[in-house]
Amino acid sequence: MPHITSTTASPLNSTRRTWALRALALTVLVSAAVMAMKPAAADEDSEREQLARISYELQRLQSMVDEASRRAPTGQRISFRYEWLKRDLALVQRGVDDHLDAPRQPRAIPPLRGEYRQ
Repeated sequence: MPHITSTTASPLNSTRRTWALRALALTVLVSAAVMAMKPAAADEDSEREQLARISYELQRLQSMVDEASRRAPTGQRISFRYEWLKRDLALVQRGVDDHLDAPRQPRAIPPLRGEYRQ
């Protein structure tokens, strides 16, 4: 984990720090929500609702990271790697969405004809 040090107390650094803290807080909330799910006790609809909420929160988090990335100062000796965070969030988002988009029931397969000789 990179260590970010601030040499000045400019409003830009304060804003950047605020965005980073918000992103961290939302990440912790999403993680807590995932860990709080108890698959054995939760029914399927409840799990889907929770995963849909996590997906929504991940989208909000991605927007926050995009905004923080746009506002980040350039030319610093040590900078936060927003692109890495964006890729990781996209990977988690894709996993949650893939699970949500998966069919709930096995799909119907048309019956085979069975008679291949004339």
